[in-house]
Amino acid sequence: MIMLIQETVRVPAERVGVIVGRNGRVKRRIEELTHSHVTVSRDGVVTISCPPDPRDPVLIWKARDMVRAMARGFSPKNALTLIDDDMRLVIISLREFVGTSPSQIRRVAGRIIGEHGRTRRVIEQTTETKMSVYGRTVALIGADPGLEYATRAVNMLIDGAPHSAVYRYLERMRREINRLKADLWEPTP
Repeated sequence: MIMLIQETVRVPAERVGVIVGRNGRVKRRIEELTHSHVTVSRDGVVTISCPPDPRDPVLIWKARDMVRAMARGFSPKNALTLIDDDMRLVIISLREFVGTSPSQIRRVAGRIIGEHGRTRRVIEQTTETKMSVYGRTVALIGADPGLEYATRAVNMLIDGAPHSAVYRYLERMRREINRLKADLWEPTP
């Protein structure tokens, strides 16, 4: 008897088509990358199952995170980058910070996106991450340390920090990332 590991994810009904993809392409790609079997119901229940893989025991969680990323508004292209061991998904619930008031959630989401998407673009470019503001959540995909800095910037905006303070923080962090990269590439004598 083969034991299967199973994960179940509920997704918004309007995102089911993204997860399945045209002619099932996205679903098949998830299955190929993670050696799993994905079942998607019309009402948004996604079940992922696979036998335990001793070479990579976290494959089922990668598949789960890919589905969760697409459910939170990411394109399949961005969600599938989660197969890389360095990439992670962070989902921040705006409800936890501002309550259930739709107007408060919209206001905070607007602060995070910024005028004409400027704040979102600055966070993504500075930290080398991808961001999706969808419904009552903000989701980020990236590698550390950029993902950590992007998460902190979003939390600063949720807490009401001025955009200028967030931009200064990001610029400081960008210099730190560049310094770390330079140290890695510097030949040792």
